Amino acid sequence: MMATIALVDDDENIVEALKAFFESEGYQVRAYHDGEAAYAGLSENPPDIAILDVKMPKMDGMELLRKLRQNSSLPAIFLTSKDDEIDEVVGFNIGADDFIRKPCSNRLLAERVKAVLRRARGAAAGPEEGDKKPIVRGRLTLDPNRHACSWDGEPVRLTVTEFLILQALASRPGYVKSRDQLMDAAYDDQVYVDDRTIDSHIKRLRKKFRDLDDTFDSIETLYGVGYRYKEV
Repeated sequence: MMATIALVDDDENIVEALKAFFESEGYQVRAYHDGEAAYAGLSENPPDIAILDVKMPKMDGMELLRKLRQNSSLPAIFLTSKDDEIDEVVGFNIGADDFIRKPCSNRLLAERVKAVLRRARGAAAGPEEGDKKPIVRGRLTLDPNRHACSWDGEPVRLTVTEFLILQALASRPGYVKSRDQLMDAAYDDQVYVDDRTIDSHIKRLRKKFRDLDDTFDSIETLYGVGYRYKEV
């Protein structure tokens, strides 16, 4: 069965055009025209992925994703016509999985949707390799089969991108991973992101763990080189 996409945009023409396109590609599509309606719908009946506009009435896309991220790791792509780089930085900081600027072709958007969904499914299971063993590094446990993370037994809710970055680091503790290597681990090779995107995800990862344990320091920065997970 094809994935379900939620389209959230106050421009009804854009929503109808995208809905028709994705349905022709075999997706199930649900549409929302403001952030408040979307928040209720996405919370009660989560889709497989959401495409969110930034500027909307009642609740903008940034606030919508910020609220969703309190209880959900739903894959999310921002679609915006704004040219301000700050929006992109903020979007990744609050847990967006991708950020696409209007206007873009439907085909490009479809490829980015497929890329995020592949990453989401790949983080949850590896069908070619069979079940993957949990990664245990001291107080950290990562279970790739369930896309589950815990610290000292307490669950830590991670987005797809955050999980894949942490998995890449924790798989080889003590080894330095460059930003390019972390991009390769977390993103499909058809998706381009810059260095600041990885930095934003690392910052958000640290915050999530420090919300549970203010002494958390397991992800080290090697300035000018990259990041590594401290050896246990």
